[in-house]
Amino acid sequence: MRSMDTFEILTFDCYGTIVDWETGLWDTLRPILAAHGVEMDVEEALSHYGGFESEAEKGTYRSYRTVLADVLDRFGVTCGFTPSDEERARFAGSVGRWPPFPDSTEALMALKKKFKLAIVSNVDDDLFAGTAKQLGIVFDRVVTAQQIRAYKPSPVMFAKAFEAIGTPRDRILHVAQSLYHDVGPASALGVSTVWIDRRQGRGGTGATPPAEAKPDLTFPDLRSLALYAGVL
Repeated sequence: MRSMDTFEILTFDCYGTIVDWETGLWDTLRPILAAHGVEMDVEEALSHYGGFESEAEKGTYRSYRTVLADVLDRFGVTCGFTPSDEERARFAGSVGRWPPFPDSTEALMALKKKFKLAIVSNVDDDLFAGTAKQLGIVFDRVVTAQQIRAYKPSPVMFAKAFEAIGTPRDRILHVAQSLYHDVGPASALGVSTVWIDRRQGRGGTGATPPAEAKPDLTFPDLRSLALYAGVL
């Protein structure tokens, strides 16, 4: 891995990397399942979610709210219940309330002293607005699936996102938790990558499908990245 000083901008996946999406998902999904008499542990639910979401994002672009409503419908088919319209809206609208990881804001503020920061996320603009308010960080660029009309891991999403950011790819460092959605496809486009292994010490891949990819660097959290970059 070359020196951090050679990078101009850090691009971040948001949900799973900056935001604790597994906690946010489970806190919203669990009472819905319970209301329909479904008993499921968190790891089983997250594993289902990873498969359901990746299937729901295939094909013609649909908003992330629609994707999440579809995911809940798939839980219903699998578990034998029909979600109400209110439950579908509640689940789909919960994204902006999912909690950031405790280290995220401090690390991002420190990294911002040295680098430009951008978001590349599978999300709708209005849902990310709720997250941005929680973080209190002004990003130099926010690129969403809604803007590109494609979802990671599609190379179209990354190619158009990097084009919109406007920085040469050899000056971009992409930082993400998901090998499937981010590290693999960004690396394939010649962009250096950092894997934030938020699930360190836990088995499985959580809410992301399994994938093989080789990041340039691996850290357990964003604070560790900021320390490595010499800004904390």
